[in-house]
Amino acid sequence: MSALSTATPPRAASLDHTPDHFLTLGELGTDGLRSLLDLTARLKRDPEAFRGRLAGGRLGMIFHKPSTRTRVSFESAAWTLGMLPSVLRSDELQLGRGETVGDTARTLSLYLDAIVIRTFAQAVVEELAAAASVPVINALTNEHHPCQALADVMTLEEEFGRLDGLRVAFVGDGDNVCVSLIEAATLGAFELRVATPPGYEPDPAIVALARERAVSTGGSILLTHDPVEAVQGAQAVYADVWTSMGKEAEGDARRLAFAGYRVDPYLMAKASARAIFLHCLPAHRGEEVTDDVIDGPASRVWRQAANRMYTETALLYTVISGDRDGARLG
Repeated sequence: MSALSTATPPRAASLDHTPDHFLTLGELGTDGLRSLLDLTARLKRDPEAFRGRLAGGRLGMIFHKPSTRTRVSFESAAWTLGMLPSVLRSDELQLGRGETVGDTARTLSLYLDAIVIRTFAQAVVEELAAAASVPVINALTNEHHPCQALADVMTLEEEFGRLDGLRVAFVGDGDNVCVSLIEAATLGAFELRVATPPGYEPDPAIVALARERAVSTGGSILLTHDPVEAVQGAQAVYADVWTSMGKEAEGDARRLAFAGYRVDPYLMAKASARAIFLHCLPAHRGEEVTDDVIDGPASRVWRQAANRMYTETALLYTVISGDRDGARLG
């Protein structure tokens, strides 16, 4: 039987249902994260079961920030599912000429089955989702990077066979990647140790909420200014760029502040003997990580990057079809 004949038709855009958005990782809850990881693992084992399952669907992707991995991984995910992906740059939309976010969301909902957006303020994503009648997926904002965190926890689980009880160190800026990892730690019940220079800590409100959630879900969050303390005994060491998009004017000051936070062989030696190195990419080699670490035997950054495509395929399938456990896949 052909993939097309067994496809699950996408939900038609309508104005009378509440779509399943993916705006932050924390919204998934522990059960939602578990279901999505299980579905992704099934996809990696049997990609043909997913091929063409949303045939005829349409995916709009709004990019206010440049992208390599996010754009190509979502396009690849859409094609796997049989969808038509349309990349929408800000200079090609009426948003750039004064149309409101809400009016854009309502219009795009008439043509599309889901909207992916990569933008600056989280508030823009929230506003888009509030007006849209199709699922909205946050592909990165200044405050959150939930799609990256999905690939991160999948990579950890593939490597160690579990999430609960792991010790993960994040060394660098308490930015969007760090924030989504904090949420992942409380959902996956692992320990996250975050080392930042003074003044670059993650949002305290996010940390407080995560610690409150961890009381019932497990996991823990440690904040420190000492990278050695964070890395000591960790099963995974995670780095990110010191200067994120939109903060280029701070580059010199950040390089000075983060000079002691480079992940090199000395710092990796403080971690567990089996420790792996993770990075969301792109990497500024020689700044946050040295070549001998990112290219060394502990590095899992390329598997991590590949897992963006797998997790996003499962995510698209889930939010559009509503089939959270893959029951319709047979």
